[in-house]
Amino acid sequence: MGISSLRNLLPVFLVISGFCADFCTASDTITTTQFIRDSEIVRSNNSEFELGFFSPENATNRYVGIWYVSDSNVIWVANRNQPLKDSSGILTISGDNNLVVLNGDKEVAWTSNISNKASNSTAQLLNTGNLVLLDDTGRTLWESFQHPGNSFLPNLVISTNQKTGEKLKVTSWKSPSDPSIGTFSSGLERPSTPEVFIWNQTQPYWRSGPWNGQVFIGLSKMYTSSYLNGFDVGREENGSVHITYSLPNGSFFGTIVLSSEGKLVLTTWMNKHKVGMRTVQDSICDMYGLCGTFGSCDPRNSPICSCLRGFEPRNAEEWNRRNWTSGCMRRASLRCGKVKNGRDTDKDDGFLKLPMTKVPDFAEKSYGSEEMCRIQCLNNCNCTAYAYDAAIGCMSWNGNLIDVVRFSRGGVDLYIREAYSELEREKKVLKVVIIVTVAVGVIIIVAAYIVWWWAARHFARRKGNNGALTLEIEESHLKNHRANLIEDLKIAKLEELPLFDFGIIATATNNFSFANKLGRGGFGTVYKGELRDGQEIAVKRLSRASGQGLEEFMNEVVVISKLQHRNLVRLLGCCIEGEEKMLIYEYMPNKSLDAFVFDPIKKKALDWKKRLNIIEGISRGVLYLHRDSRLKIIHRDLKPSNILLDGELNPKISDFGMARIFQNNEDEGNTRRVVGTYGYMSPEYAMEGLFSEKSDVFSFGVLLLEIISGTKVTSFYVYEHSLSLLGFAWKSWNEEDIITFIDPEISAADFINEVRRCMHIGLLCVQELARDRPSMATVMSMLNSDIVNLPPPCHPAFNKRQGASSSESSQQSNKSCSLNSVTLTNMQGR
Repeated sequence: MGISSLRNLLPVFLVISGFCADFCTASDTITTTQFIRDSEIVRSNNSEFELGFFSPENATNRYVGIWYVSDSNVIWVANRNQPLKDSSGILTISGDNNLVVLNGDKEVAWTSNISNKASNSTAQLLNTGNLVLLDDTGRTLWESFQHPGNSFLPNLVISTNQKTGEKLKVTSWKSPSDPSIGTFSSGLERPSTPEVFIWNQTQPYWRSGPWNGQVFIGLSKMYTSSYLNGFDVGREENGSVHITYSLPNGSFFGTIVLSSEGKLVLTTWMNKHKVGMRTVQDSICDMYGLCGTFGSCDPRNSPICSCLRGFEPRNAEEWNRRNWTSGCMRRASLRCGKVKNGRDTDKDDGFLKLPMTKVPDFAEKSYGSEEMCRIQCLNNCNCTAYAYDAAIGCMSWNGNLIDVVRFSRGGVDLYIREAYSELEREKKVLKVVIIVTVAVGVIIIVAAYIVWWWAARHFARRKGNNGALTLEIEESHLKNHRANLIEDLKIAKLEELPLFDFGIIATATNNFSFANKLGRGGFGTVYKGELRDGQEIAVKRLSRASGQGLEEFMNEVVVISKLQHRNLVRLLGCCIEGEEKMLIYEYMPNKSLDAFVFDPIKKKALDWKKRLNIIEGISRGVLYLHRDSRLKIIHRDLKPSNILLDGELNPKISDFGMARIFQNNEDEGNTRRVVGTYGYMSPEYAMEGLFSEKSDVFSFGVLLLEIISGTKVTSFYVYEHSLSLLGFAWKSWNEEDIITFIDPEISAADFINEVRRCMHIGLLCVQELARDRPSMATVMSMLNSDIVNLPPPCHPAFNKRQGASSSESSQQSNKSCSLNSVTLTNMQGR
């Protein structure tokens, strides 16, 4: 081979040698002969974790660590207290078969420090991120999961042993640029009622509240967010209690890092892309014992600390300066009288109920019913409070109560022992309130009667003898009620709509039996029925006391009888007899959407494909109403309970009692009578009575976000931020943290881009200004990906709940795009 031929092959040799070098340093194993230098790495078999040398942000010291995806996500550090000053270090297996980090002078900066005699040990980086040291038989001698750093990982076990006192915990870095052991640590405490604690050196800094088998009852976010699911607490025969957590599937990875500020920070990845980062604590009330003994912390109040009822500040001067550490003391001493047959004796102590509460620290667990729990506490003169959780059992407290926090949801009912004199004072106050309330009510009724009497006399003077004629007309109207309704139907040219006999419908519904009842709404009750030919029907029976009267009944008949679409429920006929007014529909075996998407069990049947089919079906139905039907119709009451599901879970829009027909040249209507359901009404409709196609688009956007999150808009509330569901969606979107918003049942990685796109569309639909929202035709194009690049959404309407404090509202007024505080004088909710 000539020189020229060798020159031609030289680039090939360089490529091959480069590939080999990369392959050699990317093995998942370290041996006595295969070590790594500063510039080299060890990579796990699944290529997700790497082991090598790194420098923290804004630092030059070198450390050996394990990271996920990149060295900005370090999950474990070997020589965290012994940094290397240069890039001459190596990681290898020493002569005594320990894993060691050596500096440039071959001095040991860190060692696995096993004392077991072993031969030919090897270190391997597993697919879980665990670095294990194995002997030649494959037995584990040492593992990084038994020596955690600041990160709590899936499959890593944090434990505490009550018998031996051994604890496995995570410890914070000193700072983001210094991974040496910081002042904060976190682990399990209180083995009888396990809780996660954070300690600032030796002082408690935060606690999660006891574990009840599903959630930590002092962590309200576990009741409202899905991202903290996956925890498991278990017990071993040796007395050890441990906690682990898992993720939905292999496409996800997450870390819970104890930061140098003492925060637990959850970071999530999907397919190696970061999709979310948030703290477990974000309220000042999370600080342990902030309000002192017998104090209660509520982040919704100002000031946030208050004494429990029956208590007063121990140091009023400090309390007024908002220094609450001295806590509170009782105003009156407890009697601690005897209890006879489980009942309080006269002038004995009682209990104050605090619902939705994070229970105090130092709970003592016992078994028995809730009533036994109360009696045991009342019999014990040292017992100051008790609580009951069905999974935990009875919890009681002796002595001082510390770290009591009030929630807007979650927690448990806490019963505080109160002196008899305090109970008597409360009874007197309650009596005064009742008396005043009754007196005011009587005054209002009397005043209303006087006004009515005066108006009646005034009217009588003007009408004179015409009053008899008025009565006669009213009686005539009642007598011809059915005839008038039928005539109205004929005027509307609906002679082809079948009129069912009342007896047929009564027979079909088993005389409207309770067993046939499907549901109830503002209009009345819906019953399942079966006609003589075997056809199943749904009968909507208007209640005589219903707020939805003749106008809505006629409106629904007129509107829906003219519509034919596969995503609209089909009206089969009506029944009018005496005071009875009924609509007969095709029967939907799966009832309504809310019965599925908000039910923790049934929602499992709604995978993403089914939910997307429901979303697309609803959008097709609304588009038909707006553009494709003979009439231009605004529904005005789109919500999950008005979306029915057939046997294949295909959606059909129902309930057209509030719908309005537009002429071809009409784009907007106005009304003084605002009807609909809070949470689904657009701001311009709720505040000004203006409705248009964009009003339905807003309601559709709310529906879309509910289907994605599996959470009802009218029940969602994150009190730490006073966020509505729309506000939480907006916050999650802006923080690129959509995993915390998405229902875990549909968080599969295969569909995450589709879910993200639908969430984007939902936020476009709920924008505050109607002109910013897309039309339903545009929404359909977006859903079908005919429009590839979606515009960025603006701030949604009703971002904040109106329960926010005035101070909070004023601070956020400049940030909010919508005016959400409004007084309505003629609004009819359903």
